[in-house]
Amino acid sequence: MENTLLVGLSRQVALERELDVIANNMANVTTNGFKSERSSFEEFLRSAARDDQFSGKDRRISFVQDRATWHDFAQGPTEQTNNPLDVAIDGSGFIAVQAQGGQRYTRNGAMQINSVGQLVTTDGNVVLGSNGPITLQQGDSDLTISGDGTVTVRQAGNPQADTVRGQIQVVSFADPQTLSKSGGGLFAAPAGVAPQGIGNNRLIQGAVEKSNVSAVSEMTKLIEVTRTYTNMSTMLQQEGDLHKTAIQRLAETPT
Repeated sequence: MENTLLVGLSRQVALERELDVIANNMANVTTNGFKSERSSFEEFLRSAARDDQFSGKDRRISFVQDRATWHDFAQGPTEQTNNPLDVAIDGSGFIAVQAQGGQRYTRNGAMQINSVGQLVTTDGNVVLGSNGPITLQQGDSDLTISGDGTVTVRQAGNPQADTVRGQIQVVSFADPQTLSKSGGGLFAAPAGVAPQGIGNNRLIQGAVEKSNVSAVSEMTKLIEVTRTYTNMSTMLQQEGDLHKTAIQRLAETPT
């Protein structure tokens, strides 16, 4: 009976972790550029609980192990905003930004201009260009962001010619699963993992990438996991009652 309780408990712990992941996904269903997470579980085998005096070889018991979570980098739907500062990434790349904790990477291309003319994200993180922050000047107009991230404007004194203000740094990674989330839709690269060039990525001006979370799919998973957790709780309660009854009857057995 102890084995049943332990196996059931291992399943409940894994289900609780999966519930946390689903809840976080659902909370970010409307967050621009958000990438959902998925849970990975594996079978964990070990010997059954036993008395050392038993002569037979024990069968191995299967437990559930919460192995890891991984990022689903599938591209989310693109929404037109008609804001010239917004960009959506067509591809698997990231926009490099300077955040409080250092250089970070994001899929959220909703941008604005701060008080000193720098191109920043809606959270205030400075968007990095190939030569540092991209700074606009007073009087700049007709801002255009090309597919490779080049930012051009028309100056007040020279409205007939394009002036380049910088190039948005779009990078990619050989294995994006090595990235870790650092809050606010940002990803951090571990030590020793360097970003690569723009690759096949292309920026779409006047649009943003929405979250890749499917609300219907996540709700279905939530119902399924909740029901499974409830069933496991019922089973463990019944097993605990059997355990209690067995102890009571053994105590009543005459010596």
